[in-house]
Amino acid sequence: MTTTPSDDLAALLAPLHAPFTCKSLKAPNRFCMAPMSRYFAPGGVLTDDGAEYYRRRAAAGIGTIITEGTGVAIDHTVAADTVPIFAGESPLAAWKGAVDAVHAEGGMFVPQLWHVGGCIDFNFPDSPHAELVSPSGFAGPDVPGGRAMTEKDIADTAAAFAESAREAKRIGCDAIELHGAHGYIFDQFFWDRTNLRGDRYGGPDIADRATFAAEVVAACREAVGEDFAIIMRVSQWKTYDYDVKLARDPDEMHRWLDPMVRAGVDIFHASQRRFWEPEYEGDPKNLGGWIKEVTAKPVITVGSIGMDRDLMQDFVEGISSPMLARLEDLVEMFERGEFDLVALGRVLLADPNWLEKVEQQRIDELTPYDRARALQQYEHD
Repeated sequence: MTTTPSDDLAALLAPLHAPFTCKSLKAPNRFCMAPMSRYFAPGGVLTDDGAEYYRRRAAAGIGTIITEGTGVAIDHTVAADTVPIFAGESPLAAWKGAVDAVHAEGGMFVPQLWHVGGCIDFNFPDSPHAELVSPSGFAGPDVPGGRAMTEKDIADTAAAFAESAREAKRIGCDAIELHGAHGYIFDQFFWDRTNLRGDRYGGPDIADRATFAAEVVAACREAVGEDFAIIMRVSQWKTYDYDVKLARDPDEMHRWLDPMVRAGVDIFHASQRRFWEPEYEGDPKNLGGWIKEVTAKPVITVGSIGMDRDLMQDFVEGISSPMLARLEDLVEMFERGEFDLVALGRVLLADPNWLEKVEQQRIDELTPYDRARALQQYEHD
C-alpha cells in the first residue's frame, strides 16, 4: 500500500461519493460520522447545541450521522447523567429536532443505542448512576461490574432496546446502531473473560455467548419491521484489553457474527484502532474486510482515519495533527470491496468541515484534534 497523499484529494475520494442504500438507509455518499460520546445532555436530554453539532457535520457533506451512544429505556443503561437517553417524551422531542435538522441538510440520521453493562465511565467516576448489571458481575477480567443479570434482567433489557428502536423509527430516524463493541454490555456477553454464565447465554463457544445479542437484535427487528436497517457495531478490542481477539480466526468470526445475521443485522460497523492494519496474519484485509467476507453483509470501516495516532494514544498525548497519507490506502481498500461505508471520528470532532477542507486542498486550515478541548462544551465547533 502507498502512503503518499494524492495531489488531487477530491478526485482521490470521488469513489466514496457514490450513494449507498440498505433498506431504510439511503445515504447520499459513503461518509459517516462515527459515534463519539460528548456528555453534554443534562438530565439525559440533548440540547439545541447538540442538534446543531450534528447538523453542521451533515451540512458539510457527511452523508450519515451516527450519534453518540444514547441510553435505552431501562435503568442502569448509562453511567453518567449527562449521557443522552433515547426514551421518554422530552429526550425524544429533542432528538426529533436533531433528526429534522440533519434531514434538512440531506443527511441520514442513525442513533446509537447503548447500554454500558458493568462499566463505569472513568471520565466521570463520581456521576450518580443506577445499579450496574452485567452478564456475570464483571466489567473486565477480575474487575467487578455490578450484579449478574437474571433472565428477567436480560428479557427487560432486550425489550428496552426494542422500545428505543421503535421510537427511533417513529421520529423519522433512518436506521439504528446497536453498540456491541468496546467492552460494554453486548461485548461483556461475547467475551469469555466477563461471561462466566452456565446457562444458554454463556458457554465455551462464542456462538453461545452471542445469544444475548441475537435476542436483542430479534426484538428490535420485530419492533421496527423488515424494511428498517439495523447496524451492529463490534470490535475485537475492549477497554480492559486492547489486544484481545474474540475471534481468533475467520471460522470463529463466523460463529460469533452469524447468530446476529440470522436475527436481523443488516450492516456491521467494524471498530478497530487503525483501519489499515490486517486483522489476521497472512492476509491484508482489516476487521471490516473479514466481517464482510464471513457475513456477506455491508460493513462500515473506521479507525484513526486522517489522524497521526490512534484513539488510545490520544488519552496520553492529547493533541493529534492531521495526517492524510493513508487516504489512498482507504480508497484502495474500498475499491477492492473490503467495506461499504467509512466512519470519520476525531477529525470531525475537531473540525466539522474536515471533508470539505480536505477535498478543496485547504490542508493548512484543518483544526487538529485536542482531547482537552473535546471534553468542553462543543468548543471544537
